[in-house]
Amino acid sequence: MAGSCGVYPDGRGHARDGQFHARHRRSTQTHLRQACEGNVQPSAEDLLKTYLGERSSERVLAGRTKRGEGEKIHAVIWLCRLRDSTRLSESIPMEDFFRSLNEFFDCTAGAVLERGGEILSYIGDAVLAIFAISGSAKPLREACFREEGACSAALAAARDARSRMDALNQRRVSRGEPPLEFGLALHVGDVMYGNLGVPQRVQFTVIGAAANETARLAGMCKDLKRWVLISSAFPRCFPGQMVSLGHHVMRGMTVPEEIFTLVGHNDDSTFER
Repeated sequence: MAGSCGVYPDGRGHARDGQFHARHRRSTQTHLRQACEGNVQPSAEDLLKTYLGERSSERVLAGRTKRGEGEKIHAVIWLCRLRDSTRLSESIPMEDFFRSLNEFFDCTAGAVLERGGEILSYIGDAVLAIFAISGSAKPLREACFREEGACSAALAAARDARSRMDALNQRRVSRGEPPLEFGLALHVGDVMYGNLGVPQRVQFTVIGAAANETARLAGMCKDLKRWVLISSAFPRCFPGQMVSLGHHVMRGMTVPEEIFTLVGHNDDSTFER
């Protein structure tokens, strides 16, 4: 599985203190996993982290729960969807589909958390997450660091998710179950992060043009027959790690955008099943 990474949703994790925070995060995740399995009694703070995530739970504990309260952040936006989930749900018992969804989340959301990302929500068969970039007022070329920046963590999480899914599918096939596949979109931009909803029920999420563009990019995975698509914002930070798939017009847009995928992960064999 993935190793440690010194990147956190608030941008912490440079050099020396990164390893400490990574160990602390793994310790917290182990405790939360044991709590969910009924092995230990979780604290209220741990439960908040389990249901809301690190960043959102900190806001709740700090009393920042007013509807409409938010902040503009610069972040990597991660949107990952299970492919052909409707067909899968109709072909297997509901209990098996429920288990399959959790296996899918183990591979994808698990990779995000391991690399310091923040899970915002599970939207049916999709995972919405962010990797916030420290210093939102800085240009991307200054805010993104090759070794320990949010973009690096998001790309590493993408590779980790692919490896986890490949290992899972080997086990599923050995059990006589259909393999799972996903489409992942990675984009960078400014979003508003905060509380949305009604007074009786609010949710922490991100909104903005960048979030909408990520959803459109995710919708192109099937058309371009790729499991991961990356926006043109990334190559400015990480030249040489991606291969261009050309310029394409995404739904709801009129200007073609250049779209990339990961080098070494650009075959479409998984879409031929």
